Amino acid sequence: MAPATLTMPAAHASGPPIALPPTISLAHHAVLALDLGTTTGWAVRSADGGITSGTMTFKPTRFEGGGMRFLRFRGWLAELANLSGGVARIVFEEVRAHAGTDAAHIYGGFLGTLTAWCEEHDVPYEGVPVGTIKRYATGKGNADKAKMVAAMQARGFAPADDNEADAIALLLWATDHTGGRA
Repeated sequence: MAPATLTMPAAHASGPPIALPPTISLAHHAVLALDLGTTTGWAVRSADGGITSGTMTFKPTRFEGGGMRFLRFRGWLAELANLSGGVARIVFEEVRAHAGTDAAHIYGGFLGTLTAWCEEHDVPYEGVPVGTIKRYATGKGNADKAKMVAAMQARGFAPADDNEADAIALLLWATDHTGGRA
């Protein structure tokens, strides 16, 4: 595509026309939503508006070291981005309180891996507080897991568990054209 040219009225012209950069078309349109954890819920909205979701388990096997779950997560992110034709942005559930120390450490590892991957691949990312997602999906910022699953079922989805339901709700919030950022 040739660069566009902006011409100034003769009264203001003081030199050659200004060349504008060519219009950039995003090759990557998919939005990915993640509920990070050993069982990670995920949902992707593709460029055509279709939504695909599921869960992925990163529990280490008996013969793996502790870092293998994060290496597999990193490889899975790359595969998911490739299968979806590229990711325009990633949103994730931002957890501020954890039930235990192990859960906090595991979440931190997934978060570090995710943000490093996003930086490496120039993918913008955003953390969304848990209460914001729950309030958007159910009207209550402290809704339990069953209410989140029921809310996504009421919208026509069939989440396998609360992780997938959270990821779907997060994706709907992130792509809500009416400004779901309530």
